[in-house]
Amino acid sequence: MIRVLVVDDDFMVARIHSGYVARVPGFTVVDAVHTGGAAISGVAVHGPDLVLLDIYLPDMSGLDVLTALRGASHPVDVLMITAARDVTTVRAAMRGGAVNYLIKPFTARALTERLEQYAETRRRLARIGSEARQDEVDSLFGLAKGGPPPLPKGLSAPTCALVADALKASGTDLSAAEAAVLTGLSRVSARRYLEHLCAVGQAELRPRYGTAGRPEHRYRWTG
Repeated sequence: MIRVLVVDDDFMVARIHSGYVARVPGFTVVDAVHTGGAAISGVAVHGPDLVLLDIYLPDMSGLDVLTALRGASHPVDVLMITAARDVTTVRAAMRGGAVNYLIKPFTARALTERLEQYAETRRRLARIGSEARQDEVDSLFGLAKGGPPPLPKGLSAPTCALVADALKASGTDLSAAEAAVLTGLSRVSARRYLEHLCAVGQAELRPRYGTAGRPEHRYRWTG
C-alpha cells in the first residue's frame, strides 16, 4: 500500500481529499493534518510515501514545508494540491521537487489519475532494478512530470476531441447537460469527458452556487 499524508488548512477539505485517496486501490491515508508544522511532524511519525500538500497553511507556506521535507531523514514524495495558480509558485514547486501539481477545485477523477500516475512510476522504478537505460529514464520522467494520461477505459479520442471543440467554441462555461446537447452525447457521457479534460489540464471545474441544494458543476476551456 502507498501511504499518504493529507495536509490542508481546511478540516472539511482535508476530509474530502482523504476520502478521494481512500477510494483509489493501493492507497491508504495515514493521517490528515492542517498546519505546516504538523505536516513535518507527521512525516517523521508516520513515514508516508506521499504527501498531498496545500500551499496556504496558517503557520507557514507549503513551499517552505516542501523545502523542509527535502532535508527530512525519511524520504517522501510531495504532490501539491492548492488554489495557487501563479507561475512563480508553480515554478517554485517544481524546483522544490514536487512530483505533480493539482489546482483546486478539481474532481475526484483528476486526483485519482494523478495518484495512478504516481503508482505506475513507482512500479516502473521497482522493475528497473539498480541501473536504468536512457529510454527507461525518458519514460519515467515523461510519466512523472505529466505527459497527458491515457484516456480512461470507455472513452474515445474522437469523442473527446468533439467535446473539447464544443467547450472551446462556446466561449463560456458549460454544464454537462449543455455539453450533451451540443455534442449529441448523453449527459453522463459528456460529464465523463469534461472531467477528463479537467484532469489533463484542458478545462477547469467551476461550481455555480444557487439558492439551495448542491452547486451546479460547470466547465470552462483553458487549453
